[in-house]
Amino acid sequence: MSRRLGGQAKGRSAITTTVSRFGDVLRDWRETRRLSQLDLSAAADVSQRHLSFLETGRSSPSREMVIHLAITLDVPLRDRNAWLASAGFAPLYTERNLAEPALDQVRGVLEHILAAHDPFPAYVVDRRWDLIMTNQSAMALTALAVEPDLAADLGGNVARLSLHPNGLRRRIVNWDQFGAALLHRLEREVNDRPSDPELAALLVEVREYPGIADLAARPELPSSQDLLVPLHLRTPNHDLRLFTTIATIGAPYDITLEELRLETLLPADPETEAALRQLAGNP
Repeated sequence: MSRRLGGQAKGRSAITTTVSRFGDVLRDWRETRRLSQLDLSAAADVSQRHLSFLETGRSSPSREMVIHLAITLDVPLRDRNAWLASAGFAPLYTERNLAEPALDQVRGVLEHILAAHDPFPAYVVDRRWDLIMTNQSAMALTALAVEPDLAADLGGNVARLSLHPNGLRRRIVNWDQFGAALLHRLEREVNDRPSDPELAALLVEVREYPGIADLAARPELPSSQDLLVPLHLRTPNHDLRLFTTIATIGAPYDITLEELRLETLLPADPETEAALRQLAGNP
């Protein structure tokens, strides 16, 4: 059995999603990716002269060129629609609610994965880090570590639940390591999605939490460490050592699925496995 939750943040972004000219979009994203016109020319196999003409508006791109450059710059599907609109083309990528009948099969697969992962915690989040689905173990672990009223106030958002001083953070033994990894991951996602105002607002919000500035000052961990991030939780009755894994559920032509992530927690020792099974009533 899984549970769906939600939350929302608001804010502004460095790159606007509604622009008047394709050249502005292309230049802004190229500079965000820290590429020169020559770099992008080589990566996209397009002449630097043509790129210059596109950025200045002297040339208009074909629909295929818009998509080709967006793929080269690793632009998310949501923003590729904005690229197409800025060039005068209709959106190509659809966005649907996960509860729609058209996504019944996908939702069923996710529910099966979450249920199969019990008695170990697992959950699905969207691009804003809002919880979309969880399994029973994840709900039980959250209830152990976070007061129910606070969990409701934080809107079922993993970044808030983890980094808020009265949230999961107060139970995390390796807070400096885990908190820094989480914060740096959020920072990278904001950099990767510069036109996402809600994600940017979430980062601004959590940076205002007490003690987060100290984490931000820590050297950034290598991205490869995100595959297995250790988490040591201590509650009044349990000492849990886990590690986290993250899997994307991307689909090449669907915004909704591209923006979902499946996050799982696995026991790092036999004692933690036994404790999780006991919490789930499955010794």
